[in-house]
Amino acid sequence: MQRSNTRMLVEAGVMIALAQVLSYVVLFEMPQGGSVTAGSMIPIFIFALRWGTPRGLLAGMVYGILQFILGKKYSFHIVSILFDYVIAFGCLGLAGVLRHKGMVGVMAGVFMGVLGRFICHVISGVVVFASYAPEGQSPWVYSIIYNGSYLLPELIISMVIVGLLCKAIKPHLYMNTGSSSGYTT
Repeated sequence: MQRSNTRMLVEAGVMIALAQVLSYVVLFEMPQGGSVTAGSMIPIFIFALRWGTPRGLLAGMVYGILQFILGKKYSFHIVSILFDYVIAFGCLGLAGVLRHKGMVGVMAGVFMGVLGRFICHVISGVVVFASYAPEGQSPWVYSIIYNGSYLLPELIISMVIVGLLCKAIKPHLYMNTGSSSGYTT
């Protein structure tokens, strides 16, 4: 048990650091925050697939805190700190929810993680960034369009790369299953 906890903590640290480094490879950046990166969410998804949802949620939250501390600041509003960073990136850990359902479960988990992040950003956009909405446009519509414009490409990039990686690391995908059955296609 001790060895397993040590391994999990080391992997969490490495995956969080890798996610942070990948977040600096920006393909496209939005004016009030948000960007399309070289797959910066993927290490958190892989960690959640290997170690499960609760640990994935925690790793995602730590990654979100690092994003806030080390990244550009667009707001210090408590709603923005929670819903643009801590909770939003924590949602990436949802990738582990359906991890034992084969490739369909893996893809559904990645989708759930990005959807959770999207919902958090939309809430923050409505509460904190509503003033950026064009005159006459609902802050909800503005926030959905704004956040969808970078999270949809991020979702596509993530699903493609996670799908390829899962096929390559299939025997090593699950760490705390208690059985040797693991991943099924």
